[in-house]
Amino acid sequence: MALLEVRGITKVFGRLTALRGVDFTVGENEFHGLIGPNGSGKSTLMKCVAGAEAPTEGTIRFAGRDITAAPPAERARAGLSMKFQITSVLPSLTAYDNMLLALQGRASLSSLVFSRTRGLLHDRIMDALGQCGLADRATDAAAALSHGQQQWLEIAMALAPEPLVLLLDEPTAGMNLEERRMTGQLLIPIKRRCSLVIVEHNLDFLRDICDVLTVLDQGAVLESGRVEQVRSSRKVQEIYLTRV
Repeated sequence: MALLEVRGITKVFGRLTALRGVDFTVGENEFHGLIGPNGSGKSTLMKCVAGAEAPTEGTIRFAGRDITAAPPAERARAGLSMKFQITSVLPSLTAYDNMLLALQGRASLSSLVFSRTRGLLHDRIMDALGQCGLADRATDAAAALSHGQQQWLEIAMALAPEPLVLLLDEPTAGMNLEERRMTGQLLIPIKRRCSLVIVEHNLDFLRDICDVLTVLDQGAVLESGRVEQVRSSRKVQEIYLTRV
């Protein structure tokens, strides 16, 4: 059974149809890449899955239940976590405190009132920062981190609630080649913990980490399947040569 199942999702903004009957599924511990030209509907689709946008038509099922109309907070509690394209760390707080806030979001009110969570969560915070190569930057303000390091911090924060599915919208945007390579190394080990849906323009980057690719073009699915099947598709090659 699919962990995440999107069926017939259509999204209309006034006269613009951003998504046209999109279908895709994500299995357990599967990395699923979404690619396509600018304006193809990738980010809109991610927002519909996360609950930031309501689809005009279609259904979204997660872990066996219909979440099409569920608010974002309910989806998050069910095990969906999303990192949007624009970094949203709190720049004046340290990397450590950004992680602390992400973890405290699931703590009980009583533990927060009596300030017990910081000590209890210390090891988890340092472990998460270490996995993202940020252990030695724990006490630095997020604003002092490089763009790539801020992105890694936000990925760690999105993983903090231990989601079943992590949604990443262009996590390598603005990164240099070395940061992009390190991001791939950071993501691969999380397959043991959760599934991943990732929007990315770089086909080579997705080839190295994804099991399945879905290609969107003008709001509709152009191709979907195993990575090499999609890479060899003449339709996909055409849009990447002419419109990406």
